[in-house]
Amino acid sequence: MPANKETAANTTAAVTTADAAPAAPENTVTLDFPLKRGEGEVNSITLRKPMAGELRGIKLTDLLTLEVGAVKLLLPRVSTPTLLPHEVDKLDPADFTELATTVAGFFVRKSTREALLNA
Repeated sequence: MPANKETAANTTAAVTTADAAPAAPENTVTLDFPLKRGEGEVNSITLRKPMAGELRGIKLTDLLTLEVGAVKLLLPRVSTPTLLPHEVDKLDPADFTELATTVAGFFVRKSTREALLNA
């Protein structure tokens, strides 16, 4: 009988955890000025770490210094929903800067990020 109680408790814990709303990933940017897309709008953009092939034609130094042209090339390659080039051009400067700094953060080593967070 005790085994069944443990199983029931574990199942309840699993359901409770699964029902909890997932936290927004740290690489999701909520836009201050949403983009119009069709009849809807894009309120947030999730960026994923680029793979080497997605960096083709872009100087890493330009990304790290937040050079606008370099960031504009990369954003459509790593964003969800996928940003179109003309949408990147319409981003508010504050939203663009937030996306650019998120991109630059992908190039910081994990150990360095953890050290900065714990400082």
